Order: sequence, then structure tokens, then C-alpha cells
Amino acid sequence: MSNRRSSQVLGLLTTMCLLVASGESLSADRPTLKPEPVPAEEYPIYDRVIGTKFLTSQTERVLIGRLTATRLGPGEQDIPSQAYFQERPPFEGGLESELVTDFILKNSRPARLEDKFNIGVPYRFVSEEGVEEPEVSLAPIPASFLERTQEAPPTVGILTFSRVGFSPRRDRALVYVEDDRQDGSGSGLLMLLRRSEPNWEFLGTEVLWVARTD
Repeated sequence: MSNRRSSQVLGLLTTMCLLVASGESLSADRPTLKPEPVPAEEYPIYDRVIGTKFLTSQTERVLIGRLTATRLGPGEQDIPSQAYFQERPPFEGGLESELVTDFILKNSRPARLEDKFNIGVPYRFVSEEGVEEPEVSLAPIPASFLERTQEAPPTVGILTFSRVGFSPRRDRALVYVEDDRQDGSGSGLLMLLRRSEPNWEFLGTEVLWVARTD
């Protein structure tokens, strides 16, 4: 009886070990889901934001977060949702409901930004591993930016963008950008734009949060 019981226990342990090994093998073989790439139609919005709000004649480089933001601030309560926009309606509550819904749905998960910026200065992506290589530059800096002479650091960012929400007619765009500066300060900006061929024009900018070092 003792030998039979020992054999049963040994058999059970062997089966358990096989199940564990099989599970580990399946887990190892299961591919990790990668964030989907941001569609090309959203990059003109990013270019417009960077060129208008951040570039100066002093700018030598822009650092951009590789993955898009899924929060509108540093707090747990800053997840974009219908409740968020109802509790603190930006732009005096004048946003189209379809535009807000598109923005919320797109920013429920991170997406991956690619080398599709056209901002006139070199830029690098920043991921969890640090600053990525190589440096990217796709076009000469526009002359309008060279006219700016205000004092500014040569490196802009890290800029972390959200996905861009669009109105049903694609003539309105809503985007969030987080500016984390090297001195520890920063801010979060929500921007509303309108299509004005051949570009986009700003209808408004709301400061959602500010971090200071003093």
C-alpha cells in the first residue's frame, strides 16, 4: 500500500511539473503585444504644435516620448474619460461630443510614434530605456522660426503627445502635450485646432497642470 501511494504521489508531482513546464513554454511563445503605430494623418498636428509652441531660433534638438500619453496629468484621476471632461469642461464646454469621444477612445492605450515628424530640427525619441538613436532630421528649419530670438534652451522636451482626436468632418483636432523639462519643471497643455488649408490653426490652448522647481 505504501509503495502504491508513493507511486501515485510521484505520478501526481510529475504531472504537475509537466503542466508548469508546458505553461511556461506557452507563455514564452506568446508574442508580446506591441503598441500600434500612430496614423500618418496625426503628424501634421504634432508638427504644428512643436513649430508654433516650442521651437525658437535657439532650438537645436527636440526630445519626444516614443509612446503616446494615456493621462492628461500626473494624477490617477487624470485618465481621459467622459467624467473627466464633464467635471472640468475645457474651452468653456464648447467641444463637440464626437470630438471628445474620439479623443477618449484613441487614448485608452498607448501608441507608438515613428520617424514621421517634419519639424525642421533634429529630434530623438525617448523610451523607458532612455534616449534612442539615431537622431532624426527630415527638413531644413523654416525661415519663420529663425526670426525668433527669445532666450530658450537648445534642447526642447521631453514632449509626450497624446493621440489626436478628430471631429467627424476631420476639420477639428484635439491634442494633449506634456512638456517635461530638464530642470524638473513642466506643464500639460490641451490644444484645439481647426483645419485651415494648407495648415492647421489654433483655436485655443488650456493649461491643465504646471510643475515648478521653485
